[in-house]
Amino acid sequence: MNPPVNKHNKRERDLQILGQWIENGASVLDLGCGRGVLLDFLHQQRGIYGVGVDIDPAKVAVCTRKGLNVWQGDADAFLRGMPDQFYDWVVISRTLQDLTQPAAVINAALRVGKQLAVGFVNYGYWRNRLATALTGAKLRNEVFPQSWEDTQPHNPVTVAMFEDFCQRHNIQILRKVYLRGDWHARLSLQPICAQATHCTCSRGADSYFRSKSN
Repeated sequence: MNPPVNKHNKRERDLQILGQWIENGASVLDLGCGRGVLLDFLHQQRGIYGVGVDIDPAKVAVCTRKGLNVWQGDADAFLRGMPDQFYDWVVISRTLQDLTQPAAVINAALRVGKQLAVGFVNYGYWRNRLATALTGAKLRNEVFPQSWEDTQPHNPVTVAMFEDFCQRHNIQILRKVYLRGDWHARLSLQPICAQATHCTCSRGADSYFRSKSN
């Protein structure tokens, strides 16, 4: 029997997926790194060289106490100063909905990273849609427990919206994982998934991915 669903085992599932994708010793940039949970996990499990970016000084302080390399500030500004293909991986996990200009950040991340992983809660998940329809209120659950007045402005994203964005901007999706509401089982249908993680690349990076797969 699977354990009860809570924000901790949901986060553990995210870590497991990314830990399977990211190779040993890779260089990783985590945009919106929070308290450094992912970077710490990858450092211990994969021996990565990691750098985090977060705008919240309290979260950056937690990362510093863990001995992680973290830059406090805006993701857009950090990416502008980075050369092309500087990191093996750029990760945007649970951050997409809070970005002021998500398209600009995604395009910059594709330039700076050889591979990009994007993970987000699917606001199109049927339980989310039903809850909003029945209550007429902002979604609240284990992952997003705060009421509307206690949260910063954000742009909820669905799997369909993200994949449409990738198609319109000629961004290839190489791998994707849809997770059920219990965060354990993988699904093949995006409308009923609760969480999605995508590995993407730009058209210009095709040759790199072909060489890695051979």
